[in-house]
Amino acid sequence: MDFLPSIATLLAFSAAGLLLALTPGPDMTLSISRALGQGRKPAMYVVVGTTLGVVCHTLLVAFGISALITASPTAFFILKTGGAAYLLWLAIQAIRFGSSLSVQKVDRAESSALANISVGFWVNILNPKVIIFFMTFLPQFVTAGDPHVTGKLIFLGIYFIIICMPVNIAAILAADKLANWLQANPKVLRGIDYTFAGVFSVFAAKIFLTQAR
Repeated sequence: MDFLPSIATLLAFSAAGLLLALTPGPDMTLSISRALGQGRKPAMYVVVGTTLGVVCHTLLVAFGISALITASPTAFFILKTGGAAYLLWLAIQAIRFGSSLSVQKVDRAESSALANISVGFWVNILNPKVIIFFMTFLPQFVTAGDPHVTGKLIFLGIYFIIICMPVNIAAILAADKLANWLQANPKVLRGIDYTFAGVFSVFAAKIFLTQAR
């Protein structure tokens, strides 16, 4: 089990990971939005998508590809522009369609498992802040000279998913419980649409302004 970090490292990583999991970001915002608008099942599929994104970022960091992306100004500019544009598109979708349509049950084709997984995946994978986070956060818990550093980075990335999962599920279940009350209060529901649109727009601006350093 050479890929397993020490108990002290795991405890420190667990505390830091839990704190980060409780900090709202585009991923959590999207899953809560889906839970309010379409129910817990589509929101869970979004979490599956964002989790796949975390797996990809973990592998990129473990094998050093992320370092190459952030070292290239052109590649990083393309990545952050794509991520910001995608979040802005989600903000526009929230204003145009939002939860007001979801209350009346959206078309199954629009809320399919694959569609929600895809949205969650791309929100995560196109976020350069996630790449920078994984490049700066995970390596703090390994040593450069460790011959098993790749395995440990992969383990920590998967462990981070395990830490985040209960937080994501709790947020989805709480939002889902509010759905019936919100259906009876369409003005509040529409206000939430604008709120989520605003949050996505802010995240888009922050991502675009992110520097690779």
